[in-house]
Amino acid sequence: MAEGRRDLYINPVDGNILIGSASWTDKSLIACGRFYPPGCNSAEARLRHYASQFPLVEVDSSYYGIPVPANAQRWAERTPEGFTFNVKAFRLFTGHATSPIVLQKDLQQALGPAAPRTLYYASTPPEIRDELWRRFSLALAPLRAAGKLGAVHFQFAPWVTRNRAGIAHVAHCVERMPGDLLSVEFRHRSWFEGGDAQAATLAMERALGVVHTIVDAPQGFDNTVPCVWAVTHPRLALLRLHGRNTATWNIRSETSSSRFDWWYAPDELAAMLPQVRQVAAEAAQLHIVFNTNREDQGQANARLMRQLLRGLPALDEPAAS
Repeated sequence: MAEGRRDLYINPVDGNILIGSASWTDKSLIACGRFYPPGCNSAEARLRHYASQFPLVEVDSSYYGIPVPANAQRWAERTPEGFTFNVKAFRLFTGHATSPIVLQKDLQQALGPAAPRTLYYASTPPEIRDELWRRFSLALAPLRAAGKLGAVHFQFAPWVTRNRAGIAHVAHCVERMPGDLLSVEFRHRSWFEGGDAQAATLAMERALGVVHTIVDAPQGFDNTVPCVWAVTHPRLALLRLHGRNTATWNIRSETSSSRFDWWYAPDELAAMLPQVRQVAAEAAQLHIVFNTNREDQGQANARLMRQLLRGLPALDEPAAS
């Protein structure tokens, strides 16, 4: 980036709109060498640099394993006042298959030698589930205390559908996180397609007091939902952008960067601006999270969206490699 354009990059706040990326530690982001400056090699240095560029980040590592409070304490200490962390809920809670090896050692031992190779929420012993909820909530305590916890994001598995069991499970998750602001994202089209599904789902979200997630993602699959521009909580609106790569959406890969491989073009983001401004006017704050995460896609896309919202030319238009 040219030195003369640096002011476009570091000013983090645009009214009540916070823009950032999902994660700041992806291997391909670090390896590409474009976002972090030379010598920015430690976990502390990277987070401090990220927070000098953006006011918001989504913690995705908490989806794969419950963090310990010390991690969140370090996150809080390494970021400036006003910085916001959205934290993704642990995968077992959202219906995803979970290996016991990601649990802390004492919980692995509590499951015993006959534990299945794959855990699902319904089949996990209730006392283990209770303890996992307790530890997850405890892990967020330092962010709460610092005033830096935004939304706790529940991205439900594709097999959590709009039926009695699915609706009950969403309500159950809300009950287990009292006092926190929850955002929910669905990965099955039944929540919004057909009959009164969309109206019913939005009504459910309002009744539960959760934030509806506006999703930009490839279309035409059972495990995607349409982009529904709606606000269900007065405090927050949330837009998550996963890219539009239909070829990679359902591929099996060890890294999410293969699935969410997409450089948003300026015209793609510009087309969203009227809806972005509308939902920002309906909530106290709007969070825009780019989950495009091959190399520095998320950060470049976030800069581009910010520039477009400011009415500036797309000076930092990314070049796919």
